Amino acid sequence: MLLRWAVSVVLNAVALMAAAWLFSGFHLEGFGTALLASVILGILNAIVKPVLVVLTLPITLLTLGLFLFVVNAITLMITQAVMDESFAIAGFGTAIVAAVILSIINLLLNRLVKDRIT
Repeated sequence: MLLRWAVSVVLNAVALMAAAWLFSGFHLEGFGTALLASVILGILNAIVKPVLVVLTLPITLLTLGLFLFVVNAITLMITQAVMDESFAIAGFGTAIVAAVILSIINLLLNRLVKDRIT
């Protein structure tokens, strides 16, 4: 279980680095910063995200789940607020687009690694 969590953190850090490479408004100073951001994002996804999902359930249903990208962008912005200037997102629009890209990259990376870790 600990191995799966560690792999998940590393894969999320790789996805964060890819997003930083793709967007000029998404800045990470290095892989260490990406790992720290990944850990903080994981904690927020475990604690804050379920509360946000419940609070926004009506609008999430109306948008057929697309509002979850806004919730993911909120958790990214909170992560950015918790960290210092080594992780910065230019604005909420960038955070939403980055949330979509992070979801796609994480999906692809997890599919590649899923079979290799038991």
